[in-house]
Amino acid sequence: MTETHTGKQSRNGKKPVEVVKGVQISISGRDIKAKGPKGELSQTLRPEVVVTQDEGALTVRPAPGTGKTGLQYQGLTRAILRNMVEGVANGYKRSLDFRGVGYRAEFKNDQLKMTVGLSHQPIIDIPKAVAVKVETIDEAGTKFPRVHLESPDKQLVGRIAARIRQMRPPEPYNGKGVRYTGERIREKAGKAGKAGG
Repeated sequence: MTETHTGKQSRNGKKPVEVVKGVQISISGRDIKAKGPKGELSQTLRPEVVVTQDEGALTVRPAPGTGKTGLQYQGLTRAILRNMVEGVANGYKRSLDFRGVGYRAEFKNDQLKMTVGLSHQPIIDIPKAVAVKVETIDEAGTKFPRVHLESPDKQLVGRIAARIRQMRPPEPYNGKGVRYTGERIREKAGKAGKAGG
C-alpha cells in the first residue's frame, strides 16, 4: 500500500469535495464558511484535520501526528464539507403529511402550530435558517396538509422534521398521524369490517 508523506488516509476522506458554481468558500484558521444561493453556513474544523482549497475543490487531510483519530475525522469532515457545499448550493428539503380528520398545520411568526387530535395544540419554534411552506394536498378526494421544510443545513432540517413527526407519529392500525412524505406505514390489520377515519 502506497503511503504519502502524511501517512495513511481514509479512503472516502481523501476524495476532494468539488465546490460547485455559485458557491464561495473561505477558510480562516480552523473556521470555514460556505456561501451560496440558498444561504451560508459556517463550521469550526477539528484540530485533527487540515483542509485546503485548490482549483475549485476542498481537500481534507489528517493533521500530522494525529494517527487513527485524524483518519476518523478526515472522513467525517469531508462529509460535513460536502453537505455544506450541497446545502448552500441547492438546499435540503423534507416534507411531512398530516393524515387525520381535522388535522391542520399553520405557520406564523416562526412558529408551526399543529392540530393533530391532541387535547392541546403543539407549537414548534422554527429557526430562521429553515423555510416553511404549508400546502393542502388533494389525494383522490382526501385533503390533508403537507408541510415543506427547506434549509442549507441538512442536520437542522432533519432535526426539525423529526420533532414535528414526534408530536403525532403515524399509528400502525390506520396510518393516522404525521408522517414523512412518501413514508410507508406498515399498517397492521385492525378490527375487520370497520372503516376507520
